[in-house]
Amino acid sequence: MNKKIFTLLFLILVILGSLQAQTSAQTMQILNKAAAALNAKGGASANFSISGGNIEKSSGTITIKKNKFVAQSAQATIWYNGKTQWTYMKSSNEVNVTTPNEAKQAVMNPYAFVNIYKTGYNMSSTTQGNSYKIHLTAQNAKRPLKELYLLINKQTYVPSQVKVLQGKNWLTINITNFKKKKISDSAFSFNSKEYPSAEVIDLR
Repeated sequence: MNKKIFTLLFLILVILGSLQAQTSAQTMQILNKAAAALNAKGGASANFSISGGNIEKSSGTITIKKNKFVAQSAQATIWYNGKTQWTYMKSSNEVNVTTPNEAKQAVMNPYAFVNIYKTGYNMSSTTQGNSYKIHLTAQNAKRPLKELYLLINKQTYVPSQVKVLQGKNWLTINITNFKKKKISDSAFSFNSKEYPSAEVIDLR
């Protein structure tokens, strides 16, 4: 190979590598700020709507505090205390108890990415209107949550949309009306006294 061509190719690779590192660093900074905004002391709440993927279209409210959440819709209420998840189905009056993986958490909690993005993902970012558009892809193909997109407000760093790949389909979660508030840790666990007639099914 001609020495000049080899040198030129080498320089191009160095430049591309530098740009990729810069893009990843910038994206990480955006995600860090988003995580800080979401991990507000005391907690926060928001409205959400879900469409696409393999689940029924629904909407409701979500309350979060670090890695805990409660999601309420017309069909169900879901509690997650950071380890155990309880899903109460209103139609059957049943509560399923599970230990969800990160992919299942992402379907239920649009802010689940806050707890996983720092390791094991390639990342890039672009701009879309007044938002940053973040793209995350898993470095390990066996990872449950393989790919997702985030729209993050440039001023508040609060996510307004999360798109998660489920098999060959995309699940879209839109988020509005984000508010910081104080929430007790006990709010993120199922209270059997409030559902005395519900059948509890332990699937762990």
